[in-house]
Amino acid sequence: MKKDSKTKIARVYAQALYEAAVEKKTVEKVSEDIIKLHDIISADADIVKNLANPLWAVEDKVSALKAVAAKLKLDAETLNCLNLIAENGRFAEMAQILDAFKHIYYAKHGITEVEVGTVKALSATQDKKLKANLEKMLSSKVVVKYQIKPELLGGLVIKFNSNMIDDSLKSKLNRLELVMKGGQ
Repeated sequence: MKKDSKTKIARVYAQALYEAAVEKKTVEKVSEDIIKLHDIISADADIVKNLANPLWAVEDKVSALKAVAAKLKLDAETLNCLNLIAENGRFAEMAQILDAFKHIYYAKHGITEVEVGTVKALSATQDKKLKANLEKMLSSKVVVKYQIKPELLGGLVIKFNSNMIDDSLKSKLNRLELVMKGGQ
């Protein structure tokens, strides 16, 4: 199956979940559930692989999901969506569905997603200050996703919407190298 069609499928499921959550007035709870599930799946890719296994009966998957939902205290709408994913054999697209839901939620609530590349994890104070500055600069709430990139040598690379701010040491050294070569 093409990547585009998987992306479309993920958007359809995510949109349906969002609309159901709006109808039931549980958008905030469902959003928390989605973030929780996304973190769990990101931490252990085998979960989705096991759930996508065709040898495992759908009824057993639904039963396992019900137990997981109870343990994680997931909203009924989140569980309904997971059951639908199980019944339709769409666990391979699970991460994409969760991502699509987050994008829809952020867009509807005026939240900007920001990716920040750093050499090492920021301290709590640095994180708070960076988020405050980004919110001021972008005039919206932000959700920051950090990526540790030792190759940057120092500084930050910030990406949001279609913009990028590269204030890394690596980038500065590359620019200095170009200036020095141009001066010969």
